[in-house]
Amino acid sequence: MVKRNPTAFLGEEVKSLKEKNIYWRVRVLDSANKPRATVEGKKVILLNSNNYLNLATHPKLVAAAVEATKKWGVGAGAVPVISGTNRLERQFEEKLAKFKGVESALVCQTGFAVNAGLIPQLVGQGDVVISDALNHGSIIDGVRLSKAERAVYKHADVDELRLRLKEADEKGAKRMLVITDGVFSMDGDIAPMPQIVEACEEYGAMVFVDDCHGEGVLGKGRGIVSHFGLQGRVHVEGGSLGKGLGVFGGTICGSRDLIEFA
Repeated sequence: MVKRNPTAFLGEEVKSLKEKNIYWRVRVLDSANKPRATVEGKKVILLNSNNYLNLATHPKLVAAAVEATKKWGVGAGAVPVISGTNRLERQFEEKLAKFKGVESALVCQTGFAVNAGLIPQLVGQGDVVISDALNHGSIIDGVRLSKAERAVYKHADVDELRLRLKEADEKGAKRMLVITDGVFSMDGDIAPMPQIVEACEEYGAMVFVDDCHGEGVLGKGRGIVSHFGLQGRVHVEGGSLGKGLGVFGGTICGSRDLIEFA
């Protein structure tokens, strides 16, 4: 019997990617991620960062991070359900909820973790998720993990969204979840949230907006829900601390029941 190399395919796949000119080489920054940065020894103007407000190097944030690290250390030690969360994080969640105009908030590891972890909790078999065609890949992954039926509507097309809601309702879906990016990261356009919310209210569907690229930018920094004055009508706001807000982590904002359930 010929001895098989179980990992030989890895090198072959990398070679194939390079030959097709689609190999993704990660560049190395020699400075902080800021508008004027140094990348592999070359001074550049950085136009592809999500650090929209340049807060990642703000002196007050840096000083606060240093002080917090001195007091609380650099690791959590365990997940909150095992050894609890620290007082500083709880205080931040309370301030975030007040800032966003919701009952409660929860901090997670990343924005990706929000979508991958929360969507499968909200829907499962027998439910329908209705998703914008240009939603972020993390939303698509979360929907796949949920085992719910997935329906897609044309990008920002509320008429087609209504059709998908009608179809799901007629099928007898137990729960319907409509999910959309708030600001679409590739093109920078904004979801028509008032019309989306109106359609969802008509059919009794949950509304989930991934506002990672809207927070810090729209609605006096509060995001797309505030921008359109839709507080109390959007059930789930997923967010990121690592873009407009300049630090690290993901967030879930909504009702007290939502956060306790999550």
